[in-house]
Amino acid sequence: MLKKSVSCLIFFCIFIMQNIFILAKGEPTKKVIMIDLDGVLDNYTRYTDEIPSIRNGAKKFIKELSNNYELVLFTTRSPKQAVNWLQENKIDKYFKDVTNVKFPAYIYIDDRAIKFEGNYDKTIKEIESFRVHWKT
Repeated sequence: MLKKSVSCLIFFCIFIMQNIFILAKGEPTKKVIMIDLDGVLDNYTRYTDEIPSIRNGAKKFIKELSNNYELVLFTTRSPKQAVNWLQENKIDKYFKDVTNVKFPAYIYIDDRAIKFEGNYDKTIKEIESFRVHWKT
């Protein structure tokens, strides 16, 4: 556990240093959006070793977002497999990075998320009634 925590800390420090370097050079920076792969960009219905085909509209969505935001793919799959999938679908050029580490970002786009709005009781109810879009 400690080894994983140390590697996450190192990754986070590298990310922060990259952004400090960009700011020091005076280059404009875009806000970062982390996007989940399974269930957001692909036609996920259950876990398989192969990444499912790209969702209809995903390429246009990614291209449009990349105009104003820096995109990072967030996945529990192996980074190599995810990068290969991005390349096969010709959307790799829109992503700055692929990771399984959650680091600071403007927004996280995920099919298994609930937006916390400051009310714990409401959040519990949302958790109890939660269904992923691909299972409804």
